[in-house]
Amino acid sequence: MSLLEEYGIKQIRLDLPFRLNHVNCFIAEGEDGWKVIDAGLHNKETADRWDQELAGKKVTDILVTHYHPDHFGYVGAMQEKTGARVSMTKIDADAGINAWQESFIRDLARNYSLAGIPGEIANDMTTNTNEFVSRVTPYPKVNHNFQEGEIILIGKYEYEVIFTPGHSDGLITFYNKEKNMLLSTDHILPKITPNISYWFHGDPNPLATYLASLEKIKKLDVDFVVPSHGQPFYGANDRIDEIKTHHDHRLEQTLELISGGSTVYDACQRLFPKKLTTHEMRFAIGETLSHLEFLRYKGECRRDIKDGTYWYEVG
Repeated sequence: MSLLEEYGIKQIRLDLPFRLNHVNCFIAEGEDGWKVIDAGLHNKETADRWDQELAGKKVTDILVTHYHPDHFGYVGAMQEKTGARVSMTKIDADAGINAWQESFIRDLARNYSLAGIPGEIANDMTTNTNEFVSRVTPYPKVNHNFQEGEIILIGKYEYEVIFTPGHSDGLITFYNKEKNMLLSTDHILPKITPNISYWFHGDPNPLATYLASLEKIKKLDVDFVVPSHGQPFYGANDRIDEIKTHHDHRLEQTLELISGGSTVYDACQRLFPKKLTTHEMRFAIGETLSHLEFLRYKGECRRDIKDGTYWYEVG
């Protein structure tokens, strides 16, 4: 018996065409039909897999944990096929529709210029973002917005909806108090640290928000954690401490790198010295910015404009 069978939940591991090569989605049977948690990217491989997994099943609900493409992308197409009710937070429902609009993508060029990214690389990054439009459309009709503390039956147990913003502004997790178990989505992962990015919109200090969300979950002292990437594991608080230590080291490193002043792009190059794909560069720039802005809000560095780009410097 799998670790999740006793909860009445089945994990659906979907392939992703990235270095992070999979996402864990879930299905659970209820009295009236099946609930699906997240749906993967909208591509042929995902659609075929869901057709296989959901054959003969009545899907009543699709619970979306956040708006990132590997969770939200196929939701609209699945809703069209099944007629299921879609639930997600208002903030991420709005983000899921706005993030790939033409006007939003047009703004990327200005943002990339502010970050000091060379033109050719910036163009590639903009193109890469635009390529996701087909992977997230059609957009779903969101029928219900999750509320903090809402109770939802998933499989055999009830779960509390807990808002844990940071990785996205409206990300949620599901907590079962009876078994002290958390469906942690992308908030806590077992092997890698969730990407915490800022890109000149939304929460101005997402890393501070993320660290506060970690403290919120730490108070629960969760025993069993089921993430959206990687394998289930035990001991949430130990992993939370590891993630916090990682960010402490990253902040120290970032502060050292900008001691003589730096653009976002130059700091990113030194924080992420390995060769990155265009897709990975987008995440690396966003993560660099989130650490720089965290330090700026703490008063440990300042941001000026120099030659048309943001210039971060200690002081």
